[in-house]
Amino acid sequence: MNKDSCFQLGYVAKVHGLQGEVSIVLDVDYPEDYEDLKHVFIEQKSRLVPFFIEHFVLQHNNKVLAKFEDFDSVDDASKLVGGALYLPLKELQELDEDQYYYHELIGFDVLDEALGNIGEVKVIYDLETQDLLGVDHKGKEVLIPIKDGIIQKVDKAEKKVYCLLPEGLLDIYLED
Repeated sequence: MNKDSCFQLGYVAKVHGLQGEVSIVLDVDYPEDYEDLKHVFIEQKSRLVPFFIEHFVLQHNNKVLAKFEDFDSVDDASKLVGGALYLPLKELQELDEDQYYYHELIGFDVLDEALGNIGEVKVIYDLETQDLLGVDHKGKEVLIPIKDGIIQKVDKAEKKVYCLLPEGLLDIYLED
């Protein structure tokens, strides 16, 4: 399994208790969709390694109390702390027609209401404070916030992101 065919579900935050349990933080909108997981892949030394789940209990604020098979002590569990959890893309929940996953936007053209074609989405930055589209505009990377008011519409069939950029945003990136 490689990262290109997976999405990051979350990460192991810390050890919980003395029996090998860990606290996991999920980076998803609907954590309840993942309550019945039987396995996940955890990144270790740049490889995705499968781990089988004994229990996976939703807490609050996207936190999960989990236990993996054959991890029965603090020492065992501590080896997982900081590891990113992944699932295959095919395990993503189906979305409505007007919804999209950020990773789907890579390769889409970004069109501004006033300025026309801005460029192609090359990367998505999933930051703690804000998510951003990394768009190639005339050979320079332009960062566009993914938020209502700026992103007006996404047409998955046409592979286009329609937006209304704040005045002066492009100028910041075009200045030398």
